[in-house]
Amino acid sequence: MGLDTFASRSPEDIILSEEEIQAFNDAEIFLCGGLFSGDGGSFRGKVYSFLVSEITGESLHAEWTPPETVREMYEVLAACDPQDAVDDLGYPDHPPEDVIELLKFFKVCSERGLGLLGWS
Repeated sequence: MGLDTFASRSPEDIILSEEEIQAFNDAEIFLCGGLFSGDGGSFRGKVYSFLVSEITGESLHAEWTPPETVREMYEVLAACDPQDAVDDLGYPDHPPEDVIELLKFFKVCSERGLGLLGWS
């Protein structure tokens, strides 16, 4: 099994309004999707879990990441230089564009007070 990551208003289930889904679509976020993820408000967390944890210090593997933590993760991503971040990791699977796309996802979450559900 893998890890899919979903933005949500609730730790119990995926709850997003049509406006929130549209905000993700409008942000033109290009992150890898999984079998059940990859549309507005979700991505294949397994692909990015190492990158996110190394940059933000937080894991995508949590069942629920509250909005306050997501906001902090966004702030850390916003403060980093994408090229320096991937260079420092020495992890060739992620180009700087991955950091930029994650930043766009976390920005929508942060602006809308959304948490993250990690489903594996």
